[in-house]
This record gives sequence, structure tokens and C-alpha cells, in this order.
Amino acid sequence: MLIIKMLILLSGGLGCQRAGFFILQLIKVIKGYINLYRRLRMNNPFTLSFGKKPVQYISRIAQTERIIGDFTAEESPNQIYMITGVRGSGKTVMMTNIASEIRKRSDEWIVVELNPNRDLLQSLAAKIYAIPEMHAVFVKAKLDFSVFGLGVTVENAVPVTDIENVIEIMLSHIKRLGKRLLITIDEVINSENIKIFASSFQIFLREEYPIYLLMTGLYENIYDLQNEKSLTFLYRAPKIILEPLNYTAIKSHYMRIFDINDEMADKMTLLTRGYPFAFQVLGYLYWDNRKDHTLEDIMPEYDQYLDEYVYSKIWAELSSKDKEILSVISESGYQSVKDIREKLDMKPELFSVYRDRLKRKGVIDTRQYGKIAMALPRFEEYVKNRLYSVSYTHLRAHETAANL
Repeated sequence: MLIIKMLILLSGGLGCQRAGFFILQLIKVIKGYINLYRRLRMNNPFTLSFGKKPVQYISRIAQTERIIGDFTAEESPNQIYMITGVRGSGKTVMMTNIASEIRKRSDEWIVVELNPNRDLLQSLAAKIYAIPEMHAVFVKAKLDFSVFGLGVTVENAVPVTDIENVIEIMLSHIKRLGKRLLITIDEVINSENIKIFASSFQIFLREEYPIYLLMTGLYENIYDLQNEKSLTFLYRAPKIILEPLNYTAIKSHYMRIFDINDEMADKMTLLTRGYPFAFQVLGYLYWDNRKDHTLEDIMPEYDQYLDEYVYSKIWAELSSKDKEILSVISESGYQSVKDIREKLDMKPELFSVYRDRLKRKGVIDTRQYGKIAMALPRFEEYVKNRLYSVSYTHLRAHETAANL
């Protein structure tokens, strides 16, 4: 306010209209410097951590609203959703965000997160029992769950000795309270714990309990799980396959955070290809280096982060034929399905199987008819480097053997 008063005094001789314009322009300049100062003082708003919701988070609005809408509807059309996508596509963050939104409705919802590597039924019972409101209800009803280490023995009460029965009793009380239970499980695999839990969950659904399940997992893990003969109901469960982030949203975030022009924001956005982890990595590196390095300067470090955090794991999980297909795409630069297939000498039927699998794994983009492109940013460079590394290793081994 003091600065504004001084400006008014200084501009007093300029005339009313000119003085007003002069003051407005100076205020804009001052605000610009204040915002610049704040950006320089801020901690890096991007993160390299998986799972935790980052400060710069681009929400998948339509998919998030679809899940929350289905779960919270008076008559829920779906009580289970599975979120899948390539590593680093934001599965865990999206699940966490949905759970957080539903948790805000604490008068209607109970939200429990389970560890897929533990006994899920036992963990679920323990977590529900630990909720103060529910614990009070169980004590008042004189329910004896002591066999499972939940509470103490209740006099004149018959102990419940089956864990599935324990959860059914708990769910019946949750239903009487007019509440619903959301269970979240991150990175599911086709394990015995998951199979037992999913089978029990199917029973709870048939009994019309207000129970909901949100799971995340890599495509191959979810595919293996739903192929179990006793879990075919998972085939019918809706699956959210995470596609690339909205390019306009990425560009808008970069422009706002870095105060860069349209051309620079476009360049950075294209370097991410809409891949959520790449959006975070590029933003993180550019934030730390923007004063004394160009975008080109940070590319080696950008490649290294993508390699060490994600790409090496993705590559290790691919079959030899998957790798061969990706190698041909990277080395030849081909995008035509026909050219790639001929280079590999593969029949159309067989090639279609691998193409569809790589698409579901989030490695290739097949949205353009008759074309294939890498879905992940700079993955072509990663594959070429892998091929060079393998060739160099073989050459050195051959030279060593020749010298023996």
C-alpha cells in the first residue's frame, strides 16, 4: 500500500488518465517481480518419487470422475475397478487421489488400504476393527473375534473362528450404519493371497454388502489374475487403461511454473510424449538447471533417470520376441506395420498378437492406422543403446576367446 501511495504522488503531475495508466503498468511490473521471487524461493515442485501425489499433478479428470461416480451412486453400477498401465503412468497416484476424495466423505465411507503381500482377509479385519467407531460397535454387540487377535475374549459369547465370517459380520454392521467400505490394493499380482481375497470378495458382492474394490497393476499381472478359473468375474470388471496425459495440460503447467514462451513449452511437452513420469523428470531437471543449462544440456541426465527408474525394468519384463520387434522399430525407423512385419519375416496373425500385447503394456502407440510408434519418450534411444551394449559385449567376448 505504501508503494502505491508513493506512485500516486509521483504521478500527480501527469494528469488523471495518464497517471492511472502509469500506476497500473508499474503495479503489473512489481507483481511480476514478486512472482519471479516466489518461484526462485520455491522448492522444486516436481518429484521423482513413485506413488506419492506430486505438487504438480495433472489429474485424469474423466476417468477419476467415472470411478467416483460409479462408487458413490445410489445404485452402484460397478463395485470394482482395476487401473492398469505401464510403469510410471500414474496408476498409484490416481488410486491414491480417488481414495483421498472418497475419504473426505467420512460420514458415508470407510477407506482401507491393503498390502498385497500379506494375508488380505486378516489385514482387512484388523484394519476395520482398529477404526474407533467400528470397534465401539463390535464391543457393544459383544462380538468375540479374539481367535484372530482382535480384542479380548467376551464372556458368554461364542468366538467367531472363520476369518471370512468375521468380515461378513463386520460388513453387516457397516451396512446397518449406512456406510460403505472402499478397499484399495496397489500393484496386484497373481499370488495366493490375492486369489483368496478375490474369491471372498466375490462372495461379499453376492451377499450385497456395501463393499468396493479399487486395484492397480501392470497389464500382464492383471491379465494373469483374471485368467484364473475361479476368478472369471474379474473379466467383467471395468479396467481403466491409462493413456498419455493431455498435452495441453502439460504445456500449461510448464508455462505457468517456468514462465516460458509457447515454443519452449511445446518443445518440453513433446519430449514427454504425455508420459507422467517423464513430465515429472523433465520438470525436475529443468527446475534445477534452468539458470545455467539449456534443455539440450540436461538430455543425458533425462535419459539416465528414465533408464534407471523405469525403462530397465520394462525391458527386463519383455519377451525375446518383444525385444526383437522393438529393436527393428528403433534401428530401422520404420513405422509402417507392413514394413516392420516384413523385416521380421512374421506372418500377420502372429505379428498381431505381439503388437496387441506391446500396446496393452503401454510400450507402443497404434492409434494411427497401419502405423506403429514408440509410446514412451526417447525409448528408441534406450533400445539402440541396449543393442549397442549387447553387441559390444559379444565383440569383447569374441576377442577374448580368440586371444586364449
